[in-house]
Amino acid sequence: MGVVKDPDVARRIARAVVSDIALYNAKKVEEGIAGDNLFDLLKSEIEEGRNYYLSRVDPEVVKSTNFYNLALVDLLVKPWGRIPSKAW
Repeated sequence: MGVVKDPDVARRIARAVVSDIALYNAKKVEEGIAGDNLFDLLKSEIEEGRNYYLSRVDPEVVKSTNFYNLALVDLLVKPWGRIPSKAW
């Protein structure tokens, strides 16, 4: 497994990692959205995923993009908008 330098591949890795977090922790995501503490509840999973992402992607690509954080919003927050929350 080499270090990825292609931004499109890096974006896909970020989305795959966060998608897995959402899939395997759906109950925690739902509770976190409802309780407005999503990132606290999933702190260890998010950091583990971030560390994996950082291990796979070239540091220059990481420095010049925000793919992991965008994936968190796109896949952990937006799809759960139907759940009542103080955040919205």
